[in-house]
Amino acid sequence: MKQLIKNITIQIYKVLTYLIPVNKKMIIFQSSNGRNYTGNPRYIYEEMVREGLDQEYECIWFFFDTSIEVPGKCKKIRNNYFPYFWYLMRAGIWVFDSRQPLYVRKKKHITYIQTWHGTPLKKLALDMDRMDMGGSTDIENYHEQFRVTCKDWDYLVSQNKFSTDIFRSCFAFKDRPILQIGYPRNDILINDNSPAKIREYKEKLGLPLDKKIILYAPTWRDNEYSEKGKYKFASKLDFDKAKEALSDKYIFIVKYHYLVSDKIDWTPYKGFVYTFDETKDIAWLYLVSDMLITDYSSVMFDYSILNRPMLFFAYDLEDYKENLRGFYFDFVNDIPGPISRDTDQLIKDIKEYNEDSWKEKYKNYHDKFNGIDDGHASQKVIDVIKKVSR
Repeated sequence: MKQLIKNITIQIYKVLTYLIPVNKKMIIFQSSNGRNYTGNPRYIYEEMVREGLDQEYECIWFFFDTSIEVPGKCKKIRNNYFPYFWYLMRAGIWVFDSRQPLYVRKKKHITYIQTWHGTPLKKLALDMDRMDMGGSTDIENYHEQFRVTCKDWDYLVSQNKFSTDIFRSCFAFKDRPILQIGYPRNDILINDNSPAKIREYKEKLGLPLDKKIILYAPTWRDNEYSEKGKYKFASKLDFDKAKEALSDKYIFIVKYHYLVSDKIDWTPYKGFVYTFDETKDIAWLYLVSDMLITDYSSVMFDYSILNRPMLFFAYDLEDYKENLRGFYFDFVNDIPGPISRDTDQLIKDIKEYNEDSWKEKYKNYHDKFNGIDDGHASQKVIDVIKKVSR
């Protein structure tokens, strides 16, 4: 019955949307398709609040869970219910960081700002020549879905020239403006990178102040899932070994990708492993951590703004590269940190990390991927919002 009501609502929305006038002073924000309050849309919105623009614009947030706390003056609307479709018809500006469902209709008087959610290492969208994602291997259908949804984007935000060139290809974004301004979500990494703010974030997150913090943030594996759209926490890291070898000086923060749905019992590692799911903004976790361990996640591009050690636990490197996605650059030779293939090697790399040995490669990497991030990307997007809403 619930699905029937939704289907009927969608059909009514498709008919009515072209009859409802657009309000250019109404903005919809959404992160991770409504799963959380994070990322680029969050920091664009919060900059608007700082500037008092939430009083001038009617700001709408789409969520699955409307109990999520949001500052400023806004309306929180539940995904896929009647008000959700009303605001899709009415709002003149959309600020999203992910593709929208195929049923969404974007009218010509709506301005759609797509902020996306990361600089790509893994091949994306139309650049992918194979897939095994949630059990689906139909690459042609996947390409067509991207063609349909990407054509609605009026602006696309890019972190660097590397991303801009890829986005032109993988999203068929040839003749529309790309805002190569850095990522709004990274403004905080520049503006709040101070001992006082870092201590404040540690206290808010309930983290110890007397241990070094390792952030472990792996990506998801397309072919490791429980059901479509719900992926497993893929890792071969032996936390028993890590605890025994490192717990005297370190704690781990484990941050799941927002598509991961596994419920893991971490109680055996209480006091050593702290976990945060997709609802917690990873920017805070970057700031409080002394070191990052990842694999193929785009966190490697944001974290390097902080110039802190990055290590790469790539236990399945050949399989991931050859059978799942493929990479846009030479992962082995270009990343600015050691690659560990098992837990013993990872522990050794953590203990023996030498900043000087990675300094030159780290600088080249930082200049290529973070040279534009300046702490003011949110303001630059707001300048576009002001222009299109006149």
